[in-house]
Parts: sequence; C-alpha cells; structure tokens
Amino acid sequence: MTKTSSRSNAAEAAEIAASASDVIWSMLYRRLVFFLALLAAVSAGAQAPSPVQPRAAAAPVPPQSLQHVEENVSVGYVMVPFTVIGQHSAPITDLASAEVSLLVDGIPVQSDMFEKSMDAPVSFTVLIDGSGSMALAGKMEAARAAVESLIARRKKGDDFALFVFDDKEAHEIVPFTDDPQTVLTAMYNIKPWGKTAFFDAVSTMPERSRLGRNATRAIILLSDGIDNASKLTREQLSKTLEGLAIPIYSLGLREASEAELKGQTAESSSDIALLADVATQTGGRLFLGNRPEQLTKAVDRIELDLRAQYLIGFTPTGKGAVKYRRISLKASGRVQSVRVRAGYRGTEPPVLTKANERKRS
Repeated sequence: MTKTSSRSNAAEAAEIAASASDVIWSMLYRRLVFFLALLAAVSAGAQAPSPVQPRAAAAPVPPQSLQHVEENVSVGYVMVPFTVIGQHSAPITDLASAEVSLLVDGIPVQSDMFEKSMDAPVSFTVLIDGSGSMALAGKMEAARAAVESLIARRKKGDDFALFVFDDKEAHEIVPFTDDPQTVLTAMYNIKPWGKTAFFDAVSTMPERSRLGRNATRAIILLSDGIDNASKLTREQLSKTLEGLAIPIYSLGLREASEAELKGQTAESSSDIALLADVATQTGGRLFLGNRPEQLTKAVDRIELDLRAQYLIGFTPTGKGAVKYRRISLKASGRVQSVRVRAGYRGTEPPVLTKANERKRS
C-alpha cells in the first residue's frame, strides 16, 4: 500500500510539472510572437522615406478623413490669451482687470480669471514651407535667419519643435526640445522641393503644438503663402482654426512692399491675404519680408507680444447650441488696440449682470 501510494503521488507530481511546463512554454511563445511583430513594425517605420525628400504619390484621401482639430463640442473652459498695445505700438505690461471687458457676440461676459503672463517661457512650434518655391529669391536663407534669431532670443524654459511641409503634409523634423542646436542643424538639412499643401499642413498644427510643455504657446509659420496641393479647401482650414487659442505668427517670405497689395496679380494678393487671415483669426500677426534683417525685426516684435500676454477666461453655461461665437475685448483709456483670438466653438457664455459688474469693480 505504501509503495502504490508513493508511485501515485510521483505520477501526479510529474503530470503537474508537465502541465506547468506547457503553460510556461505557451506564454513564452506568445510573447516571442508579439515581440517579433513589434520589431517588424518598428523596422517598417524606420525605413519610411525622409519627410523632406520626394515621395511616390499616395492615393487621394477624402477631406473628411483628414485628422485635424476642430473645437465643435461644448468646451469645459474658454481661455483667451490677448495682448494690448499702447502708444508707439508698445505692449502694455501693467493692465488692470477693470480696464478691459470681455464680450461674446457683442454681449458682456462674466469672466472668472484674469492673469498676467509676463516673461513666461514659450513653446514655439516652427512650421516651415519646404516646397520648391522656397528655393527662389533667398526665401529659405531668410527663413533660417528668422529661426536663428528666434533661438538667439530664447529664455529659460522655452522649448522648440520644427515641422516642414511639402506637397503631402507637415512632417515632424525635431520634436519639442530645449536643445536649440538640434533645431538649427535640422534647418540646414531642409532641401526645398515639390508643391505646397499649405492648408493641410496648417490644419494639423493646433493639436501638434499642444505637445509643448509651456502654457504660453505660439506657431511661427514661415511661408510664401502659396497652396497648390492641399486636399482641404481654404474654407475648411478657416473652420479648423475657429476658436484656436494658440496664435499663429505668419512670416510671409515676400517683399515687404507687397503689403500694399497694389499692382499685384490676383494670385499674389490671395497668397498674402491667406497669410493675413491665418494670423488674424488666431490672434497672431502678419509680417512680410524676404531678407534676414527684415525677419529679425519681425521676431523682435513677436517676442514683445508673447512676453507681455494676459489671460482672461470663463466657463460656458452648457445652455444653447454648440456653435461658433465671436470674441472681442473692449478696453479703455490708454489702450490703442487689442490682439485676441477670433472666437470659440461651444455653448452660451455667462452673461455679465449688474450685480456681477458691481462686484468686479
């Protein structure tokens, strides 16, 4: 009896060990298959063509399938960065909350935030036109000079990302980094080529620029404004930029005299107007120039704007339709002008009542 029981126990132990071995080998096999599949995917990505080199034409993609940011849902909070300008076109840096009123569709709104953002670090998204037209008239050299100037004026905490767009899309060349040399080196490796998908490229920038680590962000767009390869239309781009809280500063690589828009072809006027619309709609500015010294001055003005920003905000009520609503700011006294985003997409704002106005003052 004792020997039989001993053999039975040994047999059971052997069966358990065999079963455990099978389970372990099965787990190892599944992990090996997963690892090989992952390695194959990474290898395929590593063999993708360079973003600034010519590529084979891809199958057309319907505009509605393009991924881009559109604030078409009821936002939880509307934050409005703005800059106020006083005499001699200088930013005002000591504005009080009582000196400015926020309006939505012309109606005063009850804001619950007013903050200064002076000399705060900025996350810069640099978007450069890499199409063939940039090889003409020293445009790419001027673009490089502008980026060098921007980096030379960097402050502690600033970070930078570099994107280049061609006839397909905007390619990330340098992800957000605080190492300026990486950006400068990449700039000198850009070789202009091909057509321009301006609308498609700009439409993807709002979401990508949010990857920067700072609350203050800006998109620096360097282009001659020509579009001849986009799937999106100009109207669709405008819709995408509705409510964008990140200013786009358009550095139009054209003769500064073209700002007059006189004696130009319809195409040239349209290109400049496009750059102006993108800047105005987002609370940025348009600068024209194709010489390094002109763009260096433009960067100086951008720095003044971004280092002297204010933030005002409110929480939508959740009532009414989700639609595009226009934002404006009314300032008094010494304020000559205000630069602010054009609007937001969401529900009704909280209306400023007499009681709230008395508390505010």
